[in-house]
Amino acid sequence: MSEIKLHESWKEILIDEFSKPYFVDLKKKLVEEKKSGNIVFPPSTQLFSALDTTHFDKVKVVLIGQDPYHGAGQANGLCFSVNDGIAHPPSLMNIFKELQTDIAGFKTPVSGNLKKWAHEGVLLLNSTLTVRSNNANSHANFGWQNFTDKIIEIVSQNKKNSVFLLWGAYAQSKSKLINSSKHLILNSVHPSPLSAYRGFLGCKHFSKTNEYLVSNGLKPIDWKL
Repeated sequence: MSEIKLHESWKEILIDEFSKPYFVDLKKKLVEEKKSGNIVFPPSTQLFSALDTTHFDKVKVVLIGQDPYHGAGQANGLCFSVNDGIAHPPSLMNIFKELQTDIAGFKTPVSGNLKKWAHEGVLLLNSTLTVRSNNANSHANFGWQNFTDKIIEIVSQNKKNSVFLLWGAYAQSKSKLINSSKHLILNSVHPSPLSAYRGFLGCKHFSKTNEYLVSNGLKPIDWKL
């Protein structure tokens, strides 16, 4: 994990986590995974892309995903996002579909890379940060949740007037980590084709996010890509 890129603002806050037993064990599991010849996504240089791109002091929105895409070339360390030149996965297509009806002038982009949102202050955080190639949720028991739950708690405790987008039952289980008296929590079903039509499409989370930010004196997110 020597190639890891992590912005100083997060490194200072999370420094103690890296020496805790769960994280030491997690690193061992990742080393063993690679020694066994398994391909792990995203590449180690993009492992902490969410934290490296959205600096702590810039966080305004937290979007929680479950684990990275497990297809070749897809995962780039930002939840729901794919690398340039990769076809839009179904959930991302539904996210763009909702944006088209919710944000005036939004047009579905050619690229599904959401890095611009990350620069805008949207922390695109998967709960599990790695996955074995072609094996969804294969690293769900590696211990990443200890680390990412800590990140959610840190944002909740140390910032105010942030928006947490919790899509689907798994993301909604993280609401217990968030102080709802200081922040806005927006819940919806997951944008997956299996559930999107049961409430994600039409949820207007993107405009609601901006309304809340503006009402608290913060600059809205430019959702256009």
